[in-house]
Amino acid sequence: MKPTLKFMAIPLAVGALVFAGCGSDDSSDDSTSTETTTTQTQPADNSEAAASQVLSLAADPDGQLAYDKTELTAKAGKVRLDFTNESSVGHDVVIEDSSGNEVAATDIISGQSTSIDFDVKPGKYTFYCSLPGHEAAGMKGTLTVN
Repeated sequence: MKPTLKFMAIPLAVGALVFAGCGSDDSSDDSTSTETTTTQTQPADNSEAAASQVLSLAADPDGQLAYDKTELTAKAGKVRLDFTNESSVGHDVVIEDSSGNEVAATDIISGQSTSIDFDVKPGKYTFYCSLPGHEAAGMKGTLTVN
């Protein structure tokens, strides 16, 4: 009779561990993952979409006097421009409307990134680097707002 109890005790113990392990792993992972995803992803996406449309622009990483794009397109309203300059040469981005009025400008940066938020109406805007000689060398472009 002792061998029979031994054989029954082992499967029962293993079954209890498997059941307990599966139950606690599934419920804690699912509730934590779902809460984290819902809390972090959806509000960030909803608030960012409501706050602005995001455009990206980068300076040439080798220090050339150029942006990676000369044409940007946005919809009228709030816009966020993410500007990256990985080179050691300082650059910025200034945005002007068709009348030459400054709409927005980043700080002069090198080896880092920055962002600016601004409002735009439909039309053509110019963006350029304001450091002496950079715009004349070709560091400029057009932002078209529909």
